[in-house]
Amino acid sequence: MSDHDILSDAERQALSDVMLEPDLPPQRVLIVDDDKDARELLSEILALDGIRCMTAASGETALKMLVSEAEIKKPSIGLLITDLRMGNVDGLELVRQIRETVRAALPIIIVSGDADVKDAIAAMHLSVVDFLLKPIDTGKLLALVKHELGIE
Repeated sequence: MSDHDILSDAERQALSDVMLEPDLPPQRVLIVDDDKDARELLSEILALDGIRCMTAASGETALKMLVSEAEIKKPSIGLLITDLRMGNVDGLELVRQIRETVRAALPIIIVSGDADVKDAIAAMHLSVVDFLLKPIDTGKLLALVKHELGIE
């Protein structure tokens, strides 16, 4: 450190470390489904393409994860994929609740094996990215996920 420097060597190193840290968009997908096999299958499909996932067994758990995750400066969840039919908080209710939080702009994909036109219309009114029917077209799902995460 010379007489002209206003930063110590430690401060200069800390500043350099921060400047070199990439400012990447959130890259993790949160998969919400009360069916363990469905959660794991979706997670494995995305992991094969290098996409990192987190899972939640209920809408309530997903909301807690998103709220606690929003409290940090750099949230890691960039997309949510949720089943439509779940316990207390179904997929549509989960989306409604997320839209009322600081994570309101979070991209969301709904998947369902049991849905009707009314459900799809309600989902679109909640500004979801897409509404996919099971069995899921994995190619379409991967394309949507990569697009939303900005990793095309």
